[in-house]
Amino acid sequence: MAEHRRFDSDTIVIASHNAGKVREFADLLAPLGAEVRSAAELGLAEPAETGTTFLANAEIKASAAAHATGLVALADDSGLQAAALNGEPGIHSARWAGRRRDFRRAMERLERELGDDDDRRARFVCALALVWPDGHCETFEGHVPGTLIWPPRGDQGFGYDPVFVPRGHDLTFAEMAPVEKHAISHRADAFHQLITACFADE
Repeated sequence: MAEHRRFDSDTIVIASHNAGKVREFADLLAPLGAEVRSAAELGLAEPAETGTTFLANAEIKASAAAHATGLVALADDSGLQAAALNGEPGIHSARWAGRRRDFRRAMERLERELGDDDDRRARFVCALALVWPDGHCETFEGHVPGTLIWPPRGDQGFGYDPVFVPRGHDLTFAEMAPVEKHAISHRADAFHQLITACFADE
């Protein structure tokens, strides 16, 4: 089994322009002590996400940020997969919300396309890519299964959080306190793998 590269820098760039996602990343990275900068803060352009998988798109974003800044960059590509829609919206989750990132419209479209289907199973997926300026890349993928509900509930979180109830819980992600969501989310799953491989003391 290949050995993972250890993160040994003082600064990490979060390759995202999504303020909610950057906050969540910063919270998860806070215990590690590295200074967190965002792509938006640094004025980085958003690369075209031309990959066909979550992992490919995460690597595209992190590679672009690492190349532009000369710093280690971390990106994710995450989305919602509905079982009854053959995994859609999947890698197109953000695009369903349009240029204005109107996730209320995206959630309405999701409910409309599900229609009367009784199969409300879904999962959130988070792929992480940690890329060094020399091009070295480490990738990890996390998941959390759950159920889609309607109407949306809660005002925490972002994206599809108001319509997703994680398995074993009664609250949507958007009804949970951030610390509760961070403990069980797809992003937390992927981050646990990342930290164990690249940050934890040996």
